[in-house]
Amino acid sequence: MNRTILKALLSHWWRNPLQLFTLLTGLALATALWSGVQAVNAEARASYDAAAATLGEGQYDRLVRSDGTPLAQSTYIALRRAGWLVSPVVEGRYNGVRIIGIDPLTAPSGIGPVDMAAGTDVQSFLTGAGQLFANAETAQRLGDLDVMISTDAAPGTAVTDIGVAQRLLGKAAQIDALIVDPVQPKRQPALAGIAPDLTRQQAQAGSDIGQLTDSFHLNLTAFGLLSFAVGIFIVNGAIGLAFEQRRPVVRTLRALGVPLGRLVVLMGVELAAFALLAGGIGVALGYVIAALLLPDVAATLRGLYGADVSGTLQLRPVWWVSGMAIALGGTAIAASGALYKLSRMPLLAGAQPRALAMAAGRGARLQALVAVVLLGIALVLMFTADGLLGGFVLLAALLIGAALGLPLILDRLLALGGALSRSVTGQWFWADTRQQLPGLSLALMALLLAMAANVGVSTMVSSFRLTFTDFLDQRLASELYVDTKTAAEAQAVIAYADGRVDAVLPIQSAEVMISGQRTDIFGARDHATYRDNWIFLQAAPALWDTTFAGQTILINEQLARRGGLGLGDTVTIKGATFTVAGIYGDYGNPIGQALIAEDSFATLYPQIAPTRFGLRLAKEAVPDFVAGLEAATGIPAAQTINQAGIKAFSLSIFERTFTVTTALNVLTLAVAGFAILMSLLTLAAMRVPQLAPAWAVGMTRATLGRLELYRAVLLAALSALIALPLGLALAWALLAVVNVAAFGWELPMYLFPVDYARLGLFALMAAALAAIWPATRLARTPPADLHKVFSNER
Repeated sequence: MNRTILKALLSHWWRNPLQLFTLLTGLALATALWSGVQAVNAEARASYDAAAATLGEGQYDRLVRSDGTPLAQSTYIALRRAGWLVSPVVEGRYNGVRIIGIDPLTAPSGIGPVDMAAGTDVQSFLTGAGQLFANAETAQRLGDLDVMISTDAAPGTAVTDIGVAQRLLGKAAQIDALIVDPVQPKRQPALAGIAPDLTRQQAQAGSDIGQLTDSFHLNLTAFGLLSFAVGIFIVNGAIGLAFEQRRPVVRTLRALGVPLGRLVVLMGVELAAFALLAGGIGVALGYVIAALLLPDVAATLRGLYGADVSGTLQLRPVWWVSGMAIALGGTAIAASGALYKLSRMPLLAGAQPRALAMAAGRGARLQALVAVVLLGIALVLMFTADGLLGGFVLLAALLIGAALGLPLILDRLLALGGALSRSVTGQWFWADTRQQLPGLSLALMALLLAMAANVGVSTMVSSFRLTFTDFLDQRLASELYVDTKTAAEAQAVIAYADGRVDAVLPIQSAEVMISGQRTDIFGARDHATYRDNWIFLQAAPALWDTTFAGQTILINEQLARRGGLGLGDTVTIKGATFTVAGIYGDYGNPIGQALIAEDSFATLYPQIAPTRFGLRLAKEAVPDFVAGLEAATGIPAAQTINQAGIKAFSLSIFERTFTVTTALNVLTLAVAGFAILMSLLTLAAMRVPQLAPAWAVGMTRATLGRLELYRAVLLAALSALIALPLGLALAWALLAVVNVAAFGWELPMYLFPVDYARLGLFALMAAALAAIWPATRLARTPPADLHKVFSNER
């Protein structure tokens, strides 16, 4: 019996292959966009986990020098003899690979992704013969070194014995940090009595990458969900239309004695099978999308956030299982309304099929009410939202509320157009467009969301680009930067630069705690470079004069927000008190930053001598200066960085930052165009009874076809106009709410009318291309089909 019922239900799809294609394609595209994003996120997070496991980042405390310089090996020995269970670590770069040297005999368990039982030459590792552990991609960059392939190794990282690392990195008898074993003797001398120059970093402060990357991946997930929602609109329309067209079949089956519960279950099984099929196709397409986007994502995370991510994609269960699950869940959501109606349908209801989208009355009023409530919630959250959760609830309420309210807004605009029209044809066109609106509403909602996402993201990216460019001009004002390794090299640079440059600006910093926030404090030399280039969000009068006089301090926006500091507040650093005189933007920095005078810094940290310098000189003199510096001091050109080179590199990295979100928006707009096409094709056959009277009174089929095309373009244009303020509201929410919660700073918002006009043109082109085929089919409808409309009384 079940087989017979399923055959009867499936016969509908055989008679309507276009609807089946719409259903499967919409669900496959939605799943592909979602699973592609999740594949990228899963690969990145796997890389983070591998990197964290390498040094137990986030798991173990570390001992480091407060000035950031390496520890002497004698300090480590003294701590071990005193009973401190610590393990030395050396880090550095070799051929672009992060080299980590550990002592496996003293390191806490779980440090490093090294499986000592998988063919490892233990003697070679422990005796310093030169064995390293890395993944296959990293091993290729290490040349002739002895590398054991470890699939669990973090990307771009190689682990070896500390002696080998010291030799490769040129750090003889030096240690960068000491890992503190969580289990320590109950009695041991205080750290200050053995190594007073060391600072203990708590485990949770070991890595700040998560503060940035979590938000980055959360944004990707949000856009993946948006793309999925656009696809689900297509699925919902296809399922709803199929349900309405199958009302006679359902009535007949129930009249033959099929229980209502069994019918609902079998229709659910039918849709679940379609969901599994489309979900499988979508996951496969998602793999392709992720493989194409992952290199740009890896470059973005590595360049902006300092996070190494593998450039190759692995088939991880976490994302393909989530892809299949969301395909099933999305289908269930899309079908819930139709199945609910089926469960409440009277036995002999539905003598004539009717399109679900044509239903009006109480359902439309309820939809409008929900839209008003959601938009009201969004309005309240614009002023009260705090944190990432509040920000994304704001985005969801804003987008869903606007989508649900679109049909009502369009209906009122079309009614206004009809009232202003004076010709008979014009009035018929406006009235007929209103009649077609319910059937196209889901596709237009998808177009609205796609357009709003494009406007919002383009505004955010372009605002970020302008702000970021100005920020680089402010913070990279010096024409040349020199990085020295020793105090002798630093003195040589200062001596050589004397008389050859306009100014030498030392770059020196220390790590402190201000208002409970970890902060990098810098000492700045009184020079016009700072006075002329720095831009402040909030500033007290004569702030540079008071700062260089040692009375005030300047802090970044992150520290001000997280530490609850404002102008006039005081902070204490090692017994010295400073008043906050200015708050500046510091984009790209995950932690707090502060600036004091060079003299004040020297008083607080006499042991820290600057090793990096910014040099002010004519741009055309930079190449000759670099060559002369190398000849006179032996400092290689690799230790000098041209300001123009830094800016070019930073901007090139930035251009790849939003590659994924831009690609998702393009794909989403394409899916919205596909939704319009499918809706128009599905409704084309149902349009014949409505167009036949117009044809009968003298309108040609070609005119009817042109009007169908104009109708689609008009509705797309109105949707695009509504999408513009929605997209700007989306951009504001991203910049002023989500960005602040994720990064700790707020970006200014700029408007870009030319970009919006271009996006609107693309939307009209998508709608026109989608409408050409259905309009052509209507224009070529045989006269006999139009005559058949009048064969029965209607």
